[in-house]
Amino acid sequence: MQDTPSSSAPAVPPTPPIPLSALLAREDLALRQIAGPSGTGTVIHWAHTSEMADPYPYLLGGELLLTAGVQVPRAATAEAGSRYFDDYVARIVAAGGAALGFGVAPVHDTVPAALVAACDARGLPLLEVPPQTTFSGVARAVWQLMAQARLAELRRVTEAQQSLAAAASRPDPVPSVLRQLAQRVGGRAVLYGPEGTPVAEAGREEHPPEVRDALDALARLVTSRARSSATDTVAGRHLAAYALGTGQGFVLAVASPHREPGDHTIASVAAVLLTLLTGEHQSGAGAARSSALVRLLLGAPPEKVAPLLGCGRWVVVHARPGAQAADAVAASALGAALGSALVDLADGVVRVLVPADREPGPQPGWTLGVSAAVAPADWPAADTQAARALARAHATRAELVRHGAPGSGPGLADLLPPAEADAHARALLAPLTPALTETLRTWLSLHGSWDRTAVALSVHRNTVRQRITRCATLLGTDLDDPDARMELWFALRRL
Repeated sequence: MQDTPSSSAPAVPPTPPIPLSALLAREDLALRQIAGPSGTGTVIHWAHTSEMADPYPYLLGGELLLTAGVQVPRAATAEAGSRYFDDYVARIVAAGGAALGFGVAPVHDTVPAALVAACDARGLPLLEVPPQTTFSGVARAVWQLMAQARLAELRRVTEAQQSLAAAASRPDPVPSVLRQLAQRVGGRAVLYGPEGTPVAEAGREEHPPEVRDALDALARLVTSRARSSATDTVAGRHLAAYALGTGQGFVLAVASPHREPGDHTIASVAAVLLTLLTGEHQSGAGAARSSALVRLLLGAPPEKVAPLLGCGRWVVVHARPGAQAADAVAASALGAALGSALVDLADGVVRVLVPADREPGPQPGWTLGVSAAVAPADWPAADTQAARALARAHATRAELVRHGAPGSGPGLADLLPPAEADAHARALLAPLTPALTETLRTWLSLHGSWDRTAVALSVHRNTVRQRITRCATLLGTDLDDPDARMELWFALRRL
């Protein structure tokens, strides 16, 4: 067996988890738990079949691993096999596996006793899969239960959105939204004012003192703009706080005894509605943004209108949702989470102009590309940086990619006189069309990966190969040469 790498807990797949008890309740499967902790606490994210002696490299975490024991050495079924099964179960636990299903027949007549003991010792639920139940049938049941869970989650979120919108149209909209939110999450909702004190709250249960103190601390944290949202768990309550995008220090905080799928989305919708209800009439922020827009339309340069928005330096964020297409509500919710009301939605991409002092962080369900912090005159360049960062994040399956990360200090290229470096870059890349230049830039940034470049540019990998071959021909260079790649990368960075 290999040594277990020391790493953080593996990330589970982005699928709705289902309780293991729901799978055990399927009478058509006739599964039986024979070891490990029982109850409703164990959830699984998918089913995976493997007969590998070491399944660790093939697990993502959260799986029900199914095996017929084909890989088990003959000697391992005897008393001497306890070490083998202990190592085997330890690797599954280290990989984040949720449970193990062992198929009885055709290889083994019964589940090895040493495996049962190892699962009990490691706290891994062990299921006996009877001969009449196929592994594909178990996997199909898992996906059916997941589909039901996803449908229930979407129905719950949709109903909550409708009820929150209806509450916002009532004569007392803020208390109505808070009451509806508290009801939907089964807890308590609190709106904090700019002074950090509650101005309205709703919900059936009162907070214990330690929960109230923790909720107040979360509100202060997001009010300080250190973060646009924050979460915590205290005394069995799940806490979350969201800075409203009013720029006036309003915070929505939620405490609930259970954290259900969709709660974050429901709270985000409530935050957007409360932003609209508390924002524009509380300050001149809306008038200032309108004035800035009018001046831009009438020809004023960005650096002249930026003071109306109250910030000197900005970052541009490009974002795509992970599952569904972005809509206006989701875009507004993202803007509220990032602490900015300057949001644009076009062609499935949400663009947010965020003050540089509100450091954008990863957002659940979104893929983000973040530009460098720039002055208003450089907004167009930052927009391009954010688009490229989003393409790289999408290609590498990262939650967030920042332009220019991780380096921050001057590099070798910065030691050259800027005018000479710019002239050299333009001359070197002059033979390339804009499409070829962008393809070369993306290909080099992704270390020559054809597949990732194709994903980032939304083209076929053969198109990438053809373009890179064309670049090599026009530039008269060997792109397999690291010196050539380095010089081209310096030139591309100058542009």
